[in-house]
Amino acid sequence: MVWYARTFDAPADRGDGRLLLHFGAVDYRADVWVNGAHVAQHEGGHTPFCADITPVLRELELNMVVVRAEDPSRDATIPRGKQYWKERSEGIFYTRTTGIWQTVWLEPVNGRRIASLRMTPDVDAAALDLEVAIEGFEPGLSLRVIVERRGEVLEDRIGLRSALVERCLPLLTRGEAPTTPYPQLWAKPALWSPEEPNLYGLRLELLGPAGELLDAVDSYFGMRKVECRAGKVYLNDRPYYQRLVLDQGYFPDGILTAPTDGDLRGDIELAKEMGFNGARKHQKVEDPRWLYWADTLGFLVWGEMANAYQYSPDYVRRITAEWQEVIRRDHNHPCVVAWAPMNESWGVPELTTDARQIEHLLTLYHLTRSLDPSRLVVSNDGWEHAQTDMCTIHDYRDAETLGRLYETAGLAIERPERRPVYAPGYEYRGEPVLVTEFGGIALESAGSGAWGYRVVPDADELLERYGSLISTLLQSNVVRGFCYTQLTDVEQEVNGLLTYDRRPKADLARIREITTARERRPEPTQRVGTEPYES
Repeated sequence: MVWYARTFDAPADRGDGRLLLHFGAVDYRADVWVNGAHVAQHEGGHTPFCADITPVLRELELNMVVVRAEDPSRDATIPRGKQYWKERSEGIFYTRTTGIWQTVWLEPVNGRRIASLRMTPDVDAAALDLEVAIEGFEPGLSLRVIVERRGEVLEDRIGLRSALVERCLPLLTRGEAPTTPYPQLWAKPALWSPEEPNLYGLRLELLGPAGELLDAVDSYFGMRKVECRAGKVYLNDRPYYQRLVLDQGYFPDGILTAPTDGDLRGDIELAKEMGFNGARKHQKVEDPRWLYWADTLGFLVWGEMANAYQYSPDYVRRITAEWQEVIRRDHNHPCVVAWAPMNESWGVPELTTDARQIEHLLTLYHLTRSLDPSRLVVSNDGWEHAQTDMCTIHDYRDAETLGRLYETAGLAIERPERRPVYAPGYEYRGEPVLVTEFGGIALESAGSGAWGYRVVPDADELLERYGSLISTLLQSNVVRGFCYTQLTDVEQEVNGLLTYDRRPKADLARIREITTARERRPEPTQRVGTEPYES
């Protein structure tokens, strides 16, 4: 248990406004007092919460906020991801953390304000679905919506009839005669992808009965569509090969917390420099600034929940509640194309013998789909899938073995390690096959206590092994994408392409050449009316 305390001045000239106290994330349970009054309680180490502290403020003297954070380190039913329950890290588990690890801030707001915003792109309809919640609703309010891209502005004004606004906002004018007879060439919204991360600016203005400005929110959105068809993943109606890297999101100076915003951006820039078009953020719900940079720079993200290790009713309650908060927090980011609530049966280790655990796995899949049908959902990344949108397999064997086993889907879904790819009662139904953990190559020079899945003497051998693994998967007619282990070393696990302090272990240009070899294959000629070629 840890305690925090600090003083602050109440912002002046708030009028009839309110003051909100926000917490980005506190690990694991948090209680908050302001001037001795209990204002907030939250459980979940990875998701935000806030409190309206207006009623307890002192106007003419310093205010004090006190936070108590409690994190029972040995409770294996708490979702903690890679944080180790022992005092010292070992193997694939890292130094545990406790307490405040994301930003804390004060926000003065109007009593009548925009409370939340949910944006869902509809590429087929060339429209944006908006859900806006209004705090302090009263008759006579209206909402102005302004969309801007490259100087072009679209404006919509909505008279409010309730505290919840649902609006389908068209981005293109309908009814005009097309400029060409070929539908493929008709006007479309600017789409978001790693290659072209097009973003639209969005401004919401809440207006009073006389048209006065009460509140404003500035944001952005990206138009993109992701789905699975015929055993392939499609991004914006084109087959898309995902070249992902496993990103643990740990830092030497802050463990879970990046030292600066530039460090979050830097990890994405380094990954892109090595030819990766996305990352599986592994067992961590990352700081939203990292997602902002992924949106802005063009980088696919698989959002993954930090899992617990033991099954119990308390575990089910905890992960179900926090996972819903994760989806709610990150829904508006176009970079997020897949959700992975479970990894390698962590928290559900008895799927082969305990029917409750299979039902829980199914519940997480369907819960996720019910909250966000616009993205893909992986039920249990690595093995023992139940219902799933993609068949994702973890396989650390050598290139020769991978080449032999990934010739056909039938061979691929045989037991790659100790566990079956599908849980009892479930089977492969033609989902896209992706190898979402493999590699893990370490250098011998890392020192005693360090380890990797495979060890090589130098950078040349690392590139040779990396090249053979990537080439094998790229040549497979079954594999539709991969996720290499991993971006950086983390403490004693030294199988990153970068060291823990982000120094390259081999020439980045050469790594990029290997990673992107698929892009340099001659593309077939595309004719109007035919299916687009694979990216």
